[in-house]
Amino acid sequence: MNFCSHCGNSVHVAIPEGDNRPRHICDSCGTIHYQNPRIIAGCLPVYEDKVLLCRRAIEPRLGFWTLPAGFMENGESTEEAALRETYEEAVAEVEIQSLYTVTSILHVNQVQMFYLAHMPKPEFDISSESLEVALFAENEIPWDELAFQTIRNALRFYFADRKRGEFPLRHVSLDASNIQKFRDQLKAASTAE
Repeated sequence: MNFCSHCGNSVHVAIPEGDNRPRHICDSCGTIHYQNPRIIAGCLPVYEDKVLLCRRAIEPRLGFWTLPAGFMENGESTEEAALRETYEEAVAEVEIQSLYTVTSILHVNQVQMFYLAHMPKPEFDISSESLEVALFAENEIPWDELAFQTIRNALRFYFADRKRGEFPLRHVSLDASNIQKFRDQLKAASTAE
């Protein structure tokens, strides 16, 4: 950040009085600009024994499969954002059951929240954000074509938890240094079951 979004003058980086982190502070009006993580909300939609995935029509990861999710808008709850994104990306109406995964993605300053969701009917379609939308059984998941590690994690958790009949809230922290370690742990856990 070079300029204040409040008055347009230059900013400098300093720790404001009473704070403990460097912030952008306007040289003219004194506005402190806080930069906080962005929230991504989405659903893990389930119809019978299958999950709904969307093939991305937009970057990043154009052409790869994902769960329907996106950035939260101001003025909406995380549940509302998850439902909206599911409809925008998959033209699917779902019923949220519970918050399922919360992932802190440290290296990109994001928090991703997925809700388990029931699809009452297998009705869905492509959208401007999805090239393809389909239901997948566990043995049909295109694991090598998934867009993000967080999607892979949520799906592996889901299929393992479904076998146990319990769906605990999962908290995960990912950064660039531990993504490969976490992938190895997930593979080991899924082959042990």
